[in-house]
Amino acid sequence: MRFRLLCLSVLATACVPLGTPITNPNLPASQQQKPAEYYADRTLRYQDYIYDPSVRSVQCYVPTGQANGIFNPPIVPLSQDQPVTLEFDVLGEQAPRLTAKLIHCDLNWTPSQLTDMQFLSEINEFTLTNYQTSVNTKTPYYHYTLQVPRVKISGNYLLLVQNQAGVPLVSRRMLVYENQVVATLQQGIPAGGLDARYAYQQLDFIINYSAVELVNPAAEVKVVLRQNYRWDNAHYNLAPTFVRDAERRLEYQYINYENAFPGLSEYRYFDMRSLQANGLGVSRLLRQTNPVQVELMEETTRNGLTYNQYIDANGQRVFENREYGNGAYNGDYAQVTFNLKAPQPAPGPVYVFGALSDWQLRDEFRLTYDSTQQRYTGRALLKQGYYNYSYAVAPRRAGGVPDEVYFEGTHTETENFYDLLVYYRPPGTRTDLLIAYQALDLNKR
Repeated sequence: MRFRLLCLSVLATACVPLGTPITNPNLPASQQQKPAEYYADRTLRYQDYIYDPSVRSVQCYVPTGQANGIFNPPIVPLSQDQPVTLEFDVLGEQAPRLTAKLIHCDLNWTPSQLTDMQFLSEINEFTLTNYQTSVNTKTPYYHYTLQVPRVKISGNYLLLVQNQAGVPLVSRRMLVYENQVVATLQQGIPAGGLDARYAYQQLDFIINYSAVELVNPAAEVKVVLRQNYRWDNAHYNLAPTFVRDAERRLEYQYINYENAFPGLSEYRYFDMRSLQANGLGVSRLLRQTNPVQVELMEETTRNGLTYNQYIDANGQRVFENREYGNGAYNGDYAQVTFNLKAPQPAPGPVYVFGALSDWQLRDEFRLTYDSTQQRYTGRALLKQGYYNYSYAVAPRRAGGVPDEVYFEGTHTETENFYDLLVYYRPPGTRTDLLIAYQALDLNKR
């Protein structure tokens, strides 16, 4: 959602260890959740990941010059008129020397067999020289910005930032596409009973390849369908339900929810763009502490409630300082306390979930249940800004999708953003090309 519309509608230091986990501060130290598990393994992952607890507030996007530009995902056409931008903070009082590089990947996000010079026109090592120290903040940090160099072919790319020793600090996925075929994405009607129709959102699509010669398109064209730019619940391995060779067209329309997503609810939100007065969703500010303590309003489950319409940011966040502007280096950090009322424990661990956690169930965003008060509580170190989030229950099996329906409910009326990625590997080549990209803002306000 456009941040301009959003604004109209919603009118590490010594005191804070880096990687402070979400915990109940009243628990003894032996029972506190520790963030070390997430950061302990520095092995490179070909996904959006933070490897060091000093790295915070990562954003990878395509700038547009508009207020909502931060929400544009790192997806660009091959022309790359507006290149991808990466921004992040490194907590501390010294600016480390950092470098970045690009890794070209195939459809499954494993490194392709291409050499650097086959997809780049320059040396594949970029020194991050554009950085600035924070201004008048209790938590000191350096803010880094990198404009990603242009590439020569379409496909999946992993942008990796490393320190001087070559240890990964942060990685981000980005996409470069070329529209060789025409993809059409539209809302469908979920198969099944009335419950499915009111809970799920189905996306049907067609791929027309009349303008290009594709070898065995029914088997060789691969698609990925995403909701709100997320990878954790994306749909893969979707085969066409109809192959119309005469019209040179592939159609995808299923009856077993292969192309359907829970609509969920509009995302929860809180506004701490000001640390001088309580914003929306904020119950209390303790400005004398270092860092500032921000306690959010007590919340309850929304599962089973009727749909509530309002403009959200589809799980994203914006960094901003209302008093001084320019949240990039004027925004301070605060310890944010979440409060979720629950008469009984959920069937699994509960996490704060969204872009603020990289759509991952991270240890430092795990909540602790207090049976006496019948609520989940926890704290996270977050930068000043406006945040969307949800509460998610960890899946029972490894690799499963987090369960947001348990606390958030699901409605077909919810506004969500969907995009379709179409891949193809031409005969004799060594990688998958991204030959079409199509997006749809479902239930757009």
